[in-house]
Amino acid sequence: MSDNTPGAPGSGEPDPEREEQSSEHDLSHEELVDVGPAAEEEETVLSDDDLDILSGQTTADELAAERLADLQRVTAEYANYRKRTEANREVERERAVSEAVKGLIPVLDDLERAEKHGDLTEGSAFSTIAAKLRTNVERLGLTPYGEKGEPFDPQIHEAIFQQPTPDVTADTVAEVVETGYRLGSTTVRVAKVVVSVPA
Repeated sequence: MSDNTPGAPGSGEPDPEREEQSSEHDLSHEELVDVGPAAEEEETVLSDDDLDILSGQTTADELAAERLADLQRVTAEYANYRKRTEANREVERERAVSEAVKGLIPVLDDLERAEKHGDLTEGSAFSTIAAKLRTNVERLGLTPYGEKGEPFDPQIHEAIFQQPTPDVTADTVAEVVETGYRLGSTTVRVAKVVVSVPA
């Protein structure tokens, strides 16, 4: 005997209650995602160069050549900037060291005078200190100049006295009164000299 209740197995009619449960059961496994308002289409912005290429006024090769020229120009500017920076750094270093060693020059003058008078005997403590001081200022780049017999140069020598001498044909340093000092390419102090001039 067949059961004619709707939705019963074998009745052939759909059971609305069972379909509703089945529908709810299926939805329970789905996740709801809030997509928000409908996304607006992004506007594509083209550069003037892109527009020129699209319109056929400029080719890709011409644009690449232009970009390469720009890159080469920027590279050259950066290289020049680095050279200027390095040169300025070296000038500033020389200036700072020059200021530091200027205070030591009178001490070097005293050592030179003491040496001329025989006060710096070989092996004495005073001689050792003088040698250390001279070595250290030379390490900083301070070099003495001005020798008896060298040609007189008004750029690096200061003539404090001229003496006519029959056996010279050009202005010559006869005696160094005060040694000159250079620091790299900078003259820290010019040499004060007595000059022999042709008679």
